[in-house]
Amino acid sequence: MVKIRFLGHAAFEIEGSKRILIDPFLTGNPAAAAKPEDFDSVDLILVTHMHGDHVGDTVEIAQNTGAKIVAMYDIANYLVEKRRNITTVGMNYGPTEVDGVKIVQVPAWHSSGGEEGFMVGNACGYIVELDGVTVYHAGDTFVFKDMELFGELYGIYVALLPIGGHFTMGPMEAAKAVELLKPRYVIPMHYNTWPPIAKDPEEFKKLVGDKAEVVILKPGETFEL
Repeated sequence: MVKIRFLGHAAFEIEGSKRILIDPFLTGNPAAAAKPEDFDSVDLILVTHMHGDHVGDTVEIAQNTGAKIVAMYDIANYLVEKRRNITTVGMNYGPTEVDGVKIVQVPAWHSSGGEEGFMVGNACGYIVELDGVTVYHAGDTFVFKDMELFGELYGIYVALLPIGGHFTMGPMEAAKAVELLKPRYVIPMHYNTWPPIAKDPEEFKKLVGDKAEVVILKPGETFEL
C-alpha cells in the first residue's frame, strides 16, 4: 500500500516501503498539517526549487533524520555549501534511482530564487515510482505540452498539480494538464495558502470532468492506494 498525505501548500508525504517528503514547507506555512519535529524517520526529501515555500524545512528534517535530499544539481551543491552536515543527491532532468526508488526529474516552468534573491538551479517536477505506484509532483509550473510525454513515457497514476494561479497554473490550465498527462487520479495543491492563490478546488474538479478522478484533500488528510 502507498499512502499520499497532503501536508499543506505543495508539501506531501509519500509512504510505502520508503518514506518520502516533497517540498516540506511546514514552518511558517499557515496551512501546515505537521511540524518538522514530527518526522523521526525519512528516507528521501525531494526539492522542486529554491523558493522558501518549497525548500522549507528540508535541511532541518534531513539533519534530524539522515534523509537524503534529492534536488537539481546546483541546488544540491548550494545546500551542502551552506549546511555541511547533510547528504544530497544532485541530478538534472532525467531518470535515476536512489535507494530503490525510481525518480525522474522533469522540467517545470517557474523560477528558483535562492536565499540571497538570485537564481539557484532550475525549477523542476518529479515523477516517482514507489512500490509500483507512479506519482507526478509538478512543482510550481504553468501547463506545457511536454506533459503529454510524461504521461506517455511513465504511465502516471497520481498527479499532484498546482491550481492557485498567480505563480502557477490556475484551475483551467491545470485541467488541461490533466488532459495531457492522463493520470488515474489527480490531487490539487498550491492553493488557498494566501489570498493571491485563493481558488475553489471544486471549480477545478468540474473542469476536469471525467478525464480523471479528482481527490480533494484537506491538509493532514491521506489518500491510500
